[in-house]
Amino acid sequence: MDQKVRQFEVCTQDGSVDRHGNPAIRANTGKWLTAILILVNQGLATLAFFGVGVNLVLFLTRVMGQDNAEAANNVSKWTGTVYIFSLLGAFLSDSYWGRYKTCAIFQASFVAGLVMLSLSTGALLLEPSGCGVEESPCKPHSTFKTVLFYLSVYLIALGYGGYQPNIATFGADQFDAEDSVEGHSKIAFFSYFYLALNLGSLFSNTVLGYFEDQGEWPLGFWASAGSAFAGLVLFLTGTPKYRHFTPRESPWSRFCQVLVAATRKAKIDVDHEDLNLYDSETQRTGDKKILHTKGFRFLDRAAIVTPDDEAEKVESGSKYDSWRLCSVTQVEEVKCVLRLLPIWLCTILYSVVFTQMASLFVVQGAAMKTNIKNFRIPASSMSSFDILSVAFFIFAYRRFLDPLFARLNKTEPNKGLTELQRMGIGLVIAIMAMISAGIVEIYRLKNKQPESSTSVSSSSSLSIFWQVPQYMLIGASEVFMYVGQLEFFNSQAPTGLKSFASALCMASISLGNYVSSLLVSIVMKISTTDDVPGWIPENLNKGHLERFYFLLAGLTAADFVVYLICAKWYKYIKSEASFSESMTEEEEV
Repeated sequence: MDQKVRQFEVCTQDGSVDRHGNPAIRANTGKWLTAILILVNQGLATLAFFGVGVNLVLFLTRVMGQDNAEAANNVSKWTGTVYIFSLLGAFLSDSYWGRYKTCAIFQASFVAGLVMLSLSTGALLLEPSGCGVEESPCKPHSTFKTVLFYLSVYLIALGYGGYQPNIATFGADQFDAEDSVEGHSKIAFFSYFYLALNLGSLFSNTVLGYFEDQGEWPLGFWASAGSAFAGLVLFLTGTPKYRHFTPRESPWSRFCQVLVAATRKAKIDVDHEDLNLYDSETQRTGDKKILHTKGFRFLDRAAIVTPDDEAEKVESGSKYDSWRLCSVTQVEEVKCVLRLLPIWLCTILYSVVFTQMASLFVVQGAAMKTNIKNFRIPASSMSSFDILSVAFFIFAYRRFLDPLFARLNKTEPNKGLTELQRMGIGLVIAIMAMISAGIVEIYRLKNKQPESSTSVSSSSSLSIFWQVPQYMLIGASEVFMYVGQLEFFNSQAPTGLKSFASALCMASISLGNYVSSLLVSIVMKISTTDDVPGWIPENLNKGHLERFYFLLAGLTAADFVVYLICAKWYKYIKSEASFSESMTEEEEV
């Protein structure tokens, strides 16, 4: 018995294991040592990814010979595919491979795609020599070269997409949520993770973006490949120290079992005030039983023991048929997922606002005064202010705002804002960002150049630096929305669906891109007539981009109202003590 007590004193209590499958020793594994490796790995991988993505539309027009519309459409498809692949990576991680193996395999695919792109660009695509700049586009390519290019970029999409949701969850796995000190570090990790992501993209958006804009495509792509390879090597060096969670059965099988079992018992009479529910599921160390809740009562039928279940158990010998009878914990896992979906759906419209930073904000900036003496500021580089804003507000929130809210909280002393409250604040700041962008557009139009001017870059005398507030507001909203979203989904998702929860965050960005594209198409179709070119024409001086921004502000405000209702309705997971906690309490008694 004393040996068991000592074991629980030195091992983690959340069920994590080392690389050999033994209980993880707290002093020798995980914590900030491995978390920092993962954060640096994330920064390097993000640098590599955006080293390709930030100027991909220019590569398609200048090197691959596509027009603006075709290139923009292909970039949207590619970006959406990245986030779709995140769902594939999450499924493989939660069901079969585990997070470490999934991260390693997809990162290797990511590096392979970058190397293939770098080689094909330098050796095959830049023909004639010196092409690939605005003044000198490349000649048309053969089918083989085109196929090789798309194979490369979609291998990059597969690698980065499959890796991204798992690395966030794997980093959080390095902290024991059952330990008070490590539990606090686990929450802080998500903020630093999002900071690492933004700092990685800062270098891509500035340095690499500049060289690629000057036609140095092989240099930019090789720098990305080198960064991704360095990140992979760094990730592998932490192998002896990582903490792992071994995947059990497929979480989707458990999900389907509940639906099937509840449907089979749809016709039985149920007294919901006096339910006798099956809850004898075998627990592993660190597992928690989720307490029964009253919502989605139809699903409770899956946990009701009927005479047929007893007869099936006798016939099988020792256990119930899992497709006829499920535990309360298993039923509650399905309820958890169903409760998360409305909250997740409310984040999609926020992602529509977020995607404007890489699309209409850039178009708007290009139609402003971008010159400081003889130096021209690329409109896309203004996103650096978003990254700086993210860095500032992450620091400010962790050091000042969170402690302040904790002191002001009279209901739960020493507890700051909940994840749902932070996400709501993120929506409010996003509304402010759209209003700011709309006001800037009004003043840009007031300072527009005469009609005789044909240069898009000088179509207004208003300085591009007037865009700084809208970029800063978007950055502030990200800290509250996306960091809060990562923490919320990770804490509320069932044990077997942690990676899937992180993938949902990426999927909302993907759907935000698609919804934004659809919304622009609808607006242009409605607002365009024979005499009026619509709200967002080729020449912004003839349009009303501010109306689109104000439309997004109104839609986000409506989304915020719906979000408040969903957040009020949401019920947090309530669990019994974990198996390891129970054992420790018994030993103390």
